[in-house]
Amino acid sequence: MTNPVLARIAGEVEAARQDGTLKLLKTMETPIGAEVDLKEAGHVILMSSNDYLGLSNHPEIVESAKQALLKYGASTASVRFICGTQTIHQELEEALADLHGTEAALTYSSCWAANTGLMPIIAGPGDVLISDELNHASIIDGCRASAKNVVRTVYKHSDMASLKAKLEEHRDAPGRIIVTDGVFSMEGDIAPLPEIVALAEEFDALIVLDDSHGLGVLGPNGLGTADHFGVLDKIDIFTGTLGKALGAGTGGFVAGPKAVRELLIHKSRPHLFSNALPASVAGAAIKSVELLKTHPEWARDTIEKAQYFRELLQRHGLKALDGDSAVVPVIIGETAAAIALSSKLLKDGIFVTGFGFPVVPEGEARLRFQISHAHSREQLEKVAQAVANAIGG
Repeated sequence: MTNPVLARIAGEVEAARQDGTLKLLKTMETPIGAEVDLKEAGHVILMSSNDYLGLSNHPEIVESAKQALLKYGASTASVRFICGTQTIHQELEEALADLHGTEAALTYSSCWAANTGLMPIIAGPGDVLISDELNHASIIDGCRASAKNVVRTVYKHSDMASLKAKLEEHRDAPGRIIVTDGVFSMEGDIAPLPEIVALAEEFDALIVLDDSHGLGVLGPNGLGTADHFGVLDKIDIFTGTLGKALGAGTGGFVAGPKAVRELLIHKSRPHLFSNALPASVAGAAIKSVELLKTHPEWARDTIEKAQYFRELLQRHGLKALDGDSAVVPVIIGETAAAIALSSKLLKDGIFVTGFGFPVVPEGEARLRFQISHAHSREQLEKVAQAVANAIGG
């Protein structure tokens, strides 16, 4: 007799398979780069990676990871507060704090863990968490995980009138916390930080900025969305990842006041109950931060290439969503259609992912192109032509 729970699960998988929306894993046989070898499709141009600066296989970063592994071993086999903190973790956190101009920083196993661990700690009784409606799922889950006596509310996407109305509504709350992505990962647009900062100052609100898709890509110094707008010193708390532009593999962080770091160490559940980052990851990330600070021109090159790719799409009669980031989405429509188009492009040597429900609303499924410093203009031209052919054909 089949267990009813397992039967339901199998039925749900089969239904997704039948309607063409089931997500399937693709297996790479080479390191991440502008081009990779896929077990299922051979040699392809990769347009779906978060490796915005092409650092994931940079020889200096690989060597730094290797040396950290040899010096500190594969793992601490412990959470940080027991016996899981090594000097290399402290060095990385000091580097991240310095990068963001904050008093302190704390690393997590992922940015998901950082966001879900941060919100319940900083929001106290009666405080209100005010979140952009298109924020990343980790922010949404972090807000949901806050205590019952914390107010959770959402403002319309990048709509400052909506945000102001929420702040007005909760003017008498003990504390107001505005939470936003810097770059919205499915849209490719950028949060209007100067306006958010002005409202935060007017209503004495705290700003939490998840800049996972902005750090290393935006701003004259490559320091992210706040650098792009010249408001680095106006952001109270940053969250981010080591696994996108920094190319260090995995891990997330919170950067902000020293007291926030101390309370997170004391109470944040994802930090208390997750092992420390491997020393190899910390070593890679330290070198990544060093390279980012030394080569801000890499970020500028990435954005220039993203703008060029948008222009190429336009020349072929295709319209990407508006934005100034390295994320370039093209709306297709239904989920099954986006996935089918992604599969068609893969046969043509282009690896780009189709995103549909529940990641984005049904009817707004899309191909999300992510541009890297590692891409050549010739590769981008080939991709744009292939997309035009696939959609036109």
